[in-house]
Amino acid sequence: MSHHTTPSKTFWTPANILTAVILVIGLVLTVKRFTMGIGSVTNLTDDNPWGIWIGFDLLCGVALAAGGYTTSAAVYLFGMKKYHSAVRPAITTAFLGYAFVVFALLYDLGRYYRLPYPLTIYPGPTSFLFEVGLCVALYLTVLAIEFSPALWETLRWKKLRFWAHSLTLVLTIFGVVLSTLHQSSLGGLYLLAPSKLHPLWYSPYLALFFFISSIPAGLSMVIFEGGLSHKFLHHKMDDTHIKEAPGVTLGFAKAAAVVLFTYFNLKWIGVALDNNWHYLSTGWGAWFLVEMLGFVLLPCLMYAVAAREKNQKLAFWASIVTVLGIVLNRLNISLVAFNWQLPTELRYVPSWEEIMITVFIVTLEITVLRICLNKLPILHEHPEFKGAH
Repeated sequence: MSHHTTPSKTFWTPANILTAVILVIGLVLTVKRFTMGIGSVTNLTDDNPWGIWIGFDLLCGVALAAGGYTTSAAVYLFGMKKYHSAVRPAITTAFLGYAFVVFALLYDLGRYYRLPYPLTIYPGPTSFLFEVGLCVALYLTVLAIEFSPALWETLRWKKLRFWAHSLTLVLTIFGVVLSTLHQSSLGGLYLLAPSKLHPLWYSPYLALFFFISSIPAGLSMVIFEGGLSHKFLHHKMDDTHIKEAPGVTLGFAKAAAVVLFTYFNLKWIGVALDNNWHYLSTGWGAWFLVEMLGFVLLPCLMYAVAAREKNQKLAFWASIVTVLGIVLNRLNISLVAFNWQLPTELRYVPSWEEIMITVFIVTLEITVLRICLNKLPILHEHPEFKGAH
């Protein structure tokens, strides 16, 4: 099998040196944050209690980890077995994505040690945050079980592997239900701030927009990571993964094009229902058009052309534009267009420590993902469990 041949490389490559520097700086800032308090590293205020750690680490992280439920649903619920090779990479990315979302959330909470309180000591079942916290906790557990067969196969613990694999269908259904709930509820959180969020981004349908946009976000991450894996980890992929990769890319590209087109039209329906056309002639309207035309319609057309022409490279670039568009949308809602009426001096701008900690968390996640892809049977089948997936 092709994954047995590993190219020889020195450990201290420029990428690894940069990673080491980022991790060291991040660890120093982490010690500062947890010993000197949240105020020592952030520019958060009472006017802006949620910053980049919520806008990027949480909202973007959850959306971009949606490849887990979309891929599992396609394969195990809709019977699209030709995408089966994409399941494990997607589940691995989703599991690490959600795990690091929770990890990042600890930095943002003033009393981080009370993270379980809303679900245990002071439950508030009428709160969006309660529902988000409960669903994320449950879905992270689901992803951990779905991810575990790769670990059990490596350890050759056959009974645990069989037990975890036997729950696949139940976990997939449970995962789709939970994802539908918390993906939408993250948008629902901003329904509480109609006077703070700019009308072009505020909508009674925010929950629907967040859920629908998470689908192309997840599909795009699968395409993006698949392209990178094919280029940099080709030696870890077996013949099945290599053979099915074009079908996964082009099939997901077609699906992403359809959902992006649906999302694009629903957003304009939202503008029409709220009669916010007059805002389009302002500077905020120009920025809204940049998001909608440049990061929703453009990748939609790119995906459609890629699927028709069977152009994998174009689909890969479309996935990058889509991922950037999801990040832009979530940051627009949580940071850029939030408190838009406040004077400039009162607007939130993240400190360099906040940005650096975010870079640290993303780098740490990528490092763990690299280890998993290199050490676990994710891009290839374990020789002792061939055909057992």
